[in-house]
Amino acid sequence: MSVTTSPSLIARVRNNDSSAWSRMATLYGPLVYRWARRTGLQPNDATDIVQDVFQSVWQGIDQFQLQSEKDSFRGWLWTITRNAVRQHHRQRVDRPVAQGGTDANQRLQLAAQWLDRQNEPEPQQTTIDLAQRALKLVQTDFEPRTWWAFWRTAIEGESCEIVATELGLTGNAVRQAKYRVLVRLRAELQDH
Repeated sequence: MSVTTSPSLIARVRNNDSSAWSRMATLYGPLVYRWARRTGLQPNDATDIVQDVFQSVWQGIDQFQLQSEKDSFRGWLWTITRNAVRQHHRQRVDRPVAQGGTDANQRLQLAAQWLDRQNEPEPQQTTIDLAQRALKLVQTDFEPRTWWAFWRTAIEGESCEIVATELGLTGNAVRQAKYRVLVRLRAELQDH
């Protein structure tokens, strides 16, 4: 299978490409869910937040643009998530809430700290998580030998010569496989 650099995910989402929306949900849904849970929300409420966030992304993706080099799609997503969690808490003010004692108070304090963050929490862990999900997404774009040549050299750190011998490839073919997967992975994550 030949691998070419796909168009930008955000551009494809703007064009209502269903596979791009699916890819975006696969990459970012778990991240938004984790952010929502870290504010102390229950699993069902966090799932609702994910839906609210992606509805907001759908409504606002045409206006999304990077204003400076510090801006990122993840930063925009964090802002939307933070606002969705705040809105969730505002809507719950009118509902009776059971008394929770010290544990409930600590969770509220944690939520306030997370919601007051201007920047995305844990950007390094977020990057690792996104890269792992992106790797799973792009793996199907490659033949197994190409994938294993990439994986063993780029991820496991094995030498090209050992991998080439074991996979029945030339050293150059292993380096090309690694390069092709890395190019595809960068293309997948370029806007993120």
